[in-house]
Amino acid sequence: MATMPTPQTATRVASGGRLVFGKPGKAKGGRLLVRSCDNGGRGGNGRRVTVEAVNGAVKLNGAAVVADVRQVPAPPPPSSVDGGGDVRLGKFVEGRLLYRQQFVIRSYEIGPDRTATMETIMNLLQETALNHVMCSGLAGDGFGATRQMSLRKLIWVVTRINIQVDKYSRWGDVVEIDTWVASSGKNGMRRDWIIRDRSTKNMIARATSNWVMMNRETRRLSKIPEEVRQEVLPFYLDRSIIAADADAGGRKIEKLTDSTAEHIRSGLAPRWSDMDVNQHVNNVKYIGWILESVPLDVLEDYHLTSITLDYRRECRQSQLLESLTSMTTTSSPATSRCSADLHSTHLIRQQDDGAEIVRARAEWRCKEHRRAMKQP
Repeated sequence: MATMPTPQTATRVASGGRLVFGKPGKAKGGRLLVRSCDNGGRGGNGRRVTVEAVNGAVKLNGAAVVADVRQVPAPPPPSSVDGGGDVRLGKFVEGRLLYRQQFVIRSYEIGPDRTATMETIMNLLQETALNHVMCSGLAGDGFGATRQMSLRKLIWVVTRINIQVDKYSRWGDVVEIDTWVASSGKNGMRRDWIIRDRSTKNMIARATSNWVMMNRETRRLSKIPEEVRQEVLPFYLDRSIIAADADAGGRKIEKLTDSTAEHIRSGLAPRWSDMDVNQHVNNVKYIGWILESVPLDVLEDYHLTSITLDYRRECRQSQLLESLTSMTTTSSPATSRCSADLHSTHLIRQQDDGAEIVRARAEWRCKEHRRAMKQP
């Protein structure tokens, strides 16, 4: 059997500034004693120094000293923010009915016009919602699922979302997002958001969404179990940020076809990075595919100020997609297009069989500098 090496203890001597090592021994009373008798001195002067460290008490040549012998303290535990114990930076307000979180707009979250993209906004809404569930203490082992949902293999899936943007933030801006939940019919939940500019406290965007439950194994929709309802009921806040008539009364979005669509982009392939933990395409990814069939001059000259998405079925990675778009203007044919707002209708469908994935309706407002350039 191999002999284990004798442990050594390092001590820094104040006079010489060198680390010396000695074998640990036993002092009276069972205390640990470490001695070193060869400092060597500087320049090879051969000075001998005896250092004793007995349970942390240091003596130099028999005299007690304050030597440069330290215990490095362990780093403090991470501070808890609003009881979260992590860096989520969110907090509950209004008696835990409303969850608030702040974000800084990063350089990789802006587009060609140096402002945050619609995808960025949707990602921030999703992050706030998930952190709301996590910090509420309800989270199970699912993606935004409660404990009772996890026991029953249930997940939330979004059926409809409407986002309205008054102003897009720029790189470095800090936004403050409020979110809350409420019931939606017998077997649904509504989640709303408000986005404010932190410096001005002005509301710059708002959103509302509807969610239902799905069994993560059978992929079938499910009623809300009473146990789950009792979990989320204390967090319900009966407050709407977008009135029904502000989203065209929730009316059905027109279905585009090959004959009614003005622009079609085929061959769109979901990537592995587009999938979420629920094993389907993340709902934010559809924004990018919708924009693939929007004319380039619209993307350059207009801001996307409102979009409503109706999610009709799941999308998996193996499916090729097509994006269809039809644009209309609110002005007469004689009016310059950028002097008026635009409306658009969209469809994401499977390329092989035409099965609908997402229908969408959007509104566009001409960018101010573009409007000024095109006015006579």
